Amino acid sequence: MNSVVAQFSAVVIDGTIHMRVLHARSSGESTSSLSRREFLAAGAGGAMASLMPNAAEADPVSAATQQTDARAVVDVVLTVNGRDHRTAIDSRTTLLDALREHLQLTGTKKGCDHGQCGACTVLSGGKPVLACLTLALTAQRQQITTIEGLAKAGVLHPMQQAFVDQDALQCGYCTPGQIMSAVGCVTTGHANSDAAIREYMSGNLCRCAAYPNIVAAIKQAQPQLRKDA
Repeated sequence: MNSVVAQFSAVVIDGTIHMRVLHARSSGESTSSLSRREFLAAGAGGAMASLMPNAAEADPVSAATQQTDARAVVDVVLTVNGRDHRTAIDSRTTLLDALREHLQLTGTKKGCDHGQCGACTVLSGGKPVLACLTLALTAQRQQITTIEGLAKAGVLHPMQQAFVDQDALQCGYCTPGQIMSAVGCVTTGHANSDAAIREYMSGNLCRCAAYPNIVAAIKQAQPQLRKDA
């Protein structure tokens, strides 16, 4: 008596394994009737079935809890421009969104939101960081400075004044980020030559192409910033 050999495909839909017969033959038939496509499909389906959990084994309560925890609202204290700001934010909130949406400090601009344009640059501990790539939670206990915190008593910061003097802006959208990076360029010792300035500032894009004027502004502000340091 001949037995029957069958090839199956298995897929998992909503945690349930669904089987489909691809090919059946008696034990006396040649295996050559099974096509290469059918053989590969059966193998792939079996592999998927072995890797995916059964619906009965899944824990929907645990999955829901993990999703809820990821979106939990947490209390944070951000020290921005010398002042402590307490606010409640989604734990996934970036420093950029916390500044703009929660603290109403809109001078820091949202450009690409992928860390590629530099428009969101702020200072953290005196060093430039991209606010769109920084979680607000990680910015706690850091001294954050935004463009709003540079001027003192109504007097422009030397770098702000240099940007005005050198006409280092046109539309102005990238200017806050350019200025914050420029301050970092000088204070971290990367303004010793035009080439060094251009290299350091290469992460800040200006669609108006004011790059030569930006370099000139940094060179103008450098002596005053070094004197004040």
